[in-house]
Amino acid sequence: MQSSKTGYGQVSDQPRPPKKNKRIALLSASAVILVVIVIAVVVGVSHNHHSKGSSDGPSMSVKAIQAICQPTDYKEACESSLTAVAGSNTTDPKDLVKLSFKVALDRIRDAANHSSVLQKLKQDPWTVQALENCRELMDYAIDDLKGSIEKLGGFDLTKLDRLMEDLSVWLSASITYQETCLDGFENTTGDAEESMRKAMKTGMELSSNTLAIVRGLSDILGDLKIPFLNRRRLLSDEEEEEEEEEGDGEFPSWVSMGRRRLLVAPTTKPDVVVAKDGSGRFKTINEALGVIPKNGNRTFVVYIKAGVYKEYVEIKRSMTNVMFVGDGPTKTKITGNKNFIDGTPTFKTATVAVVGDGFIAKNIGFENSAGPSKHQAVALRVQSDMSVFHNCQIDGYQDTLYAHTNRQFYRDCLVSGTIDFIFGNSPVIFQNCRIVARKPLENQQNTITAQGRKDKREPTALILHNCTIVADKDYYPSRKRLPTYLGRPWKEYSRTFVMQSQIDDLVRPEGWQPWFGDFALNTCFYAEFDNRGPGAGVTGG
Repeated sequence: MQSSKTGYGQVSDQPRPPKKNKRIALLSASAVILVVIVIAVVVGVSHNHHSKGSSDGPSMSVKAIQAICQPTDYKEACESSLTAVAGSNTTDPKDLVKLSFKVALDRIRDAANHSSVLQKLKQDPWTVQALENCRELMDYAIDDLKGSIEKLGGFDLTKLDRLMEDLSVWLSASITYQETCLDGFENTTGDAEESMRKAMKTGMELSSNTLAIVRGLSDILGDLKIPFLNRRRLLSDEEEEEEEEEGDGEFPSWVSMGRRRLLVAPTTKPDVVVAKDGSGRFKTINEALGVIPKNGNRTFVVYIKAGVYKEYVEIKRSMTNVMFVGDGPTKTKITGNKNFIDGTPTFKTATVAVVGDGFIAKNIGFENSAGPSKHQAVALRVQSDMSVFHNCQIDGYQDTLYAHTNRQFYRDCLVSGTIDFIFGNSPVIFQNCRIVARKPLENQQNTITAQGRKDKREPTALILHNCTIVADKDYYPSRKRLPTYLGRPWKEYSRTFVMQSQIDDLVRPEGWQPWFGDFALNTCFYAEFDNRGPGAGVTGG
């Protein structure tokens, strides 16, 4: 970062048993009923807002499009783009929602192609890197939209709330990737930034519109109060008992029982062992990545024995359900020192980048050792949906942990740094974690968080629950002279919660700091609740 899902669904390691035929018939009938009801609601809303039954008024398709686009911020772009592809007979809200995803996807593809064209021109090194990152980020945005369209194809009404939640999380990620692309141009020269901003304008508007449509449709369905939508899904008695056990408050509900057992087990049987001393199959982590199955549904365990691994690791998008297990957060460490000052864009400074969904890390350390004078230097960047970090240590200075996108959970971890050292736009929870402020440069002051929520409908927030916020021993004598703040608003709708946590006296009484001027002060949302310790007072804010 440049400086001067929270409801959760559930995943399972094993497929559910087949439903009974009677239940399938009931669900199929319910699906038909719901589609009819939603069409009636959509067209009825449109009818009330427009020509009230005149035969010369808009067609049913136009009415449906106008109603679907009603909650959006960019209505003209929404209506014109859908009208161009929907045809005169499309009134099914499901089809219109899918079309809204597809038109956004097409515009993002256009922007990605534009970045390829720009890259062929003579550019300064920062611009070249920004364009390269844009192409990668656009691919992530496109993949998330594709996944959303595929998920819409099933439209299982017993899991409708989970569907809406998933779509909202993935759309938020797609929006964030596009915003990250533009962030990368902050230090470039020439007109590449303005050119990319223009090329991306429609795609970003349509992505925002699609998020608004999904949230709006969810509100409509909630208002209808249809009985079988009041629960996440129809369950047998056995499934109800399992779900009650899973919802025990220890983990988000999307962490399945199988994954929880892996997290709490004293030992885990590995699929592959990495050891610097040669006692494992591989001596480096990157060698081990080569044997990970692509798009695996089963958790693939990589045991990394004690040692300091000086390498840059990327868990690619195709590496799903991977688990890293170390010998302890200070015994097994992955370290690097890429940084902004030496010429690497923030997005690419990460020692470890986790993209593949369902990632788990346990008993392992991640470090960027560049130091405070090198400014932005990420130790860990995470985009993995439904990822979990347990008993891990994440050390750096500025921008230590980039909780970039998608649902993440950190439990019993330690995170250290100086400026904005927990940042990003994920629905992310830190529970029972130790947050350690380190000594910044003499002309700096610490900010623990910088949350990057760009759109007011994004289901994202940074949540610190039952954490401990303390000063590093080297920083402790300077904590009054070089102050620490809980956070500052990186984007317009920045949202952060600090709850039931121990806050030591390093945090200033004001608690929070502006980004610059009055930027986002009227739109950000920061909350402190039931905290304790000498830095927990809120009277100074």
